[in-house]
Amino acid sequence: MQPDKAQLEARLHYPQGEALPETGRALVVAPGVKWLRMALPFALDHINLWLLRDAQDGREGWTAVDCCIAHDASQAQWESIFANELEGLPILRVVVTHMHPDHIGLAHWLCQRWTTAQHDCRLWISATDHAMACIASQSTTGFGGETAAAFFASQGLTDADQLAQIRGRTSYYPNLVPAVPRQYRRLMDGGQLSIGGRAWRCISGYGHAPEHMALHCPELGVLISGDMVLPRISTNVSVYDQEPEADALTLFLDSLGKYLHLPTATLVLPSHGKPFTGLHERIQQLKDHHADRLAEVLQACQAQPCSAADILPVMFKRPLDLHQTTFAMGEAVAHLHRLWHGGQLVRSRGVDGVFRFQNRDI
Repeated sequence: MQPDKAQLEARLHYPQGEALPETGRALVVAPGVKWLRMALPFALDHINLWLLRDAQDGREGWTAVDCCIAHDASQAQWESIFANELEGLPILRVVVTHMHPDHIGLAHWLCQRWTTAQHDCRLWISATDHAMACIASQSTTGFGGETAAAFFASQGLTDADQLAQIRGRTSYYPNLVPAVPRQYRRLMDGGQLSIGGRAWRCISGYGHAPEHMALHCPELGVLISGDMVLPRISTNVSVYDQEPEADALTLFLDSLGKYLHLPTATLVLPSHGKPFTGLHERIQQLKDHHADRLAEVLQACQAQPCSAADILPVMFKRPLDLHQTTFAMGEAVAHLHRLWHGGQLVRSRGVDGVFRFQNRDI
């Protein structure tokens, strides 16, 4: 019998127990590392942010890691943090793990808020995610608009009302990320940041975002994992309309291997959920999870040719609203594409314009 989610979670350890940071306050999770938790108006109702004690060019202060969405409530929470947790010091730079709205939404505001005539509060991010965020904040990407609706239709989503709503969501990203700092410092895989006199190494990850950057500090034994490794939920891995033949799931699973050399006792600071230890165990759980879903998808495609929409009830047993459906469709395509690119499935396009996948031997 497969272990359930509770049993899997019991294999991880949460050093903070049930403690969570209060609104506008922080918890210290390692020397010079503070944990912030901000509300989100989505089903995934929070994001974890981090303050790292720092010094730059002779100035004492903080590095902020990730930002939350651009929203009045988020700014109010940050103002409380400024008053309660900065110890009278400024934010010196803003590090963003990737371009998704809950991570970069307020980067422009934070950088402007803390830039002075003597010091530029700079955004630090991968070049790929910076470019994608700049494009998306001026238009749309992966979340709505005509091309997104056409992509989902080609993957078997036929509900006219849902497609109309997707077509109309042209301002989803700009509403959450109205601007992106035009100047930035580039994060690259294997590069090191000196934060508070400690070295933090960048670890790139793919499949969830264009070029996600996690940060590992060997001295502290801490990994800021962003969205690449989460303790309770599996990271969304999707194929989007702007890269319609992508093999996102293979990229994601290959990226997880970059964390296996880290020590077993590494404290993982995820973007959602609580700080935990048990990194290697959690990576194996994620691999097993996707292996199970791939087996289910393969079995379904052995019975008959399937579109991504056909696969939704196979992969997701619960009712889905439109927001969840768009993410679920992206996940379904990602699993089909791994099997397709791996040669286990073949893809064909019907006269109705829908892509369907079936076992190569049928």
